[in-house]
Amino acid sequence: MRLLFSSSPYPIPTLFRLARSHRPVCSSPPPPTWRSSNPMAILPKSSAAAVIPSEERLATRFWIKYRRESVLSLYSPFALCLASGSLKIDTFRHYIAQDVHFLKAFAHAYELAEDCADDDDAKLAISELRKGILEELKMHNSFVQEWGSDCVNESPVNSSTLKYTEFLLATASGKVEGLKAPGKLATPFEKTKIAAYTLGAMTPCMRLYAFLGKEFQRLLEPNEHNHPYKKWIENYSSESFQASALQTEDLLDKLSVPLTGEELNIIEKLYHQAMKLEIEFFYSQPLTQPTIAPLTKQHDPEQDHLMIFSDFDLTCTVVDSSAILAEIAIVTAPKPDQNQPASQIARMSSAELRNTWGLLSTQYTEEYEQCIESILPSEKVEFNYETLHKALEQLSDFEKRANSRVIESGVLKGLNLEDIKRAGQRLILQDGCISFFQKITKNKSLNANIHVLSYCWCGDLIRTAFSSGGVVVLNIHANEFNYEESISTGEIVWKVQSPIDKIQAFNDILQDCSNERKKLSVYIGDSVGDLLCLVKADIGIVIGSSSSLRKVGSQYGVSFVPLFPGLVKKQKEFGEGASPCIWKGQSGILYTASSWDDIHAFILGW
Repeated sequence: MRLLFSSSPYPIPTLFRLARSHRPVCSSPPPPTWRSSNPMAILPKSSAAAVIPSEERLATRFWIKYRRESVLSLYSPFALCLASGSLKIDTFRHYIAQDVHFLKAFAHAYELAEDCADDDDAKLAISELRKGILEELKMHNSFVQEWGSDCVNESPVNSSTLKYTEFLLATASGKVEGLKAPGKLATPFEKTKIAAYTLGAMTPCMRLYAFLGKEFQRLLEPNEHNHPYKKWIENYSSESFQASALQTEDLLDKLSVPLTGEELNIIEKLYHQAMKLEIEFFYSQPLTQPTIAPLTKQHDPEQDHLMIFSDFDLTCTVVDSSAILAEIAIVTAPKPDQNQPASQIARMSSAELRNTWGLLSTQYTEEYEQCIESILPSEKVEFNYETLHKALEQLSDFEKRANSRVIESGVLKGLNLEDIKRAGQRLILQDGCISFFQKITKNKSLNANIHVLSYCWCGDLIRTAFSSGGVVVLNIHANEFNYEESISTGEIVWKVQSPIDKIQAFNDILQDCSNERKKLSVYIGDSVGDLLCLVKADIGIVIGSSSSLRKVGSQYGVSFVPLFPGLVKKQKEFGEGASPCIWKGQSGILYTASSWDDIHAFILGW
């Protein structure tokens, strides 16, 4: 455990379980920023976009900001089935028919944008990108020819495709909020705005397909020749298509250079709207086959009992809760020359608290690392739940000794409940965490049972953090401060101190549920303390990148599988007739997610 004050980029010191996780406190990383396959569509080197650092480029900022939308598209039932090769051919034919309608509008939008551009280089670049779309249409026509039927004319435009094409063509025609009517655009510069707005609405499609192509390609086996959609995957993962996506973004940057902040905001709104329309397009494809995602799609609340469990510190939060409590204690501590009334609980000064926390932190870190090393087998072993459980009993003893030192030190004496609640209201949670819990708790038809199991010393901090985000129906299982007239005595009512306590609470909750319905349990966690619950649950999802969790898990035979590739494999098995009971606890397989967006997309979908 260590203290970070003035040198820390965060206002709160990062304590106990940050040391345990061995990772920096940060939001989840963005996905790789990787539609036309024409390699000739290259912008001149003199282009303004050519000298813009990638992290400052407009399209890159938007792609990172709206990562959630790309993840929702990636985890859509259609995308999962296509990537796995299990997609029914009738669904793919319907998709191709809808995409042909879309691409025709896309090509026309490029044509309109070219007319609006006042720069020869930009006109040439747009023209080449349009030619690429026409080449893409030829690929789609080749699919139709192979099938020997005209699926395009047989499939009328559906509502989501129509909504998307109307949005594109309206934008390319200048029907954008805040812009003059097309017939009243007096200057070439005003017309150039339309070209920029049009690229803002078209760029997301190009980048998204390039992203999906690369993600799907990574999952193809080197000698896999029988994947029915390999041609589709190879087209969108090709270097030429990736180049076209980048060229579209470069062009957007070039056209955006002279625009005002307000006009750039308009482009961002168009970009975001296009991303949402892409999600709608993918989710509107009619599937006649069962899919494993979203998980709740196959959930029958009359027969099934969906149990969602989550850790709190560094799973839901950006900073460990012990750091928050330490900071409250230090900030509200009496000054050295301040007399404390005899009736009040005696407290240390701010300097004494900082010093004590530092000592506790250093001791915790050193002993934790020693404990982790001591429980590791000399060689990797096959996964066995009982063997892992026995090893983590030693870690449980260590955690309890560390907690006893905290209580004996007196650092948690004198904290005001109102200060704790205010800190909870301002507590920064991981991106996407609150929206996940909001959606799952508001959907009463799911009848999901939701529990938070946490080592946190103060359950009030957790309750306030969630309630401030509008989530008030969670079951919180954590330790509790002991108060006298809303002032902490320094004592704690211990309920969950260790991995053994967590798995006991997990088992008790499952046992208390009705046995009349089939249970499906999901546990989300980030640390060694969550390991037993993660492997015991039907679906264990690891968020973050804790090195100690992976070290311990790997040595005890636990496999860590990235969530999306794992789902694609499961979907393929499902399509080949695997048992509907495809999720089973104690399999020794855990799924890793880079963010709550991935978890949201898998469990709840769009």
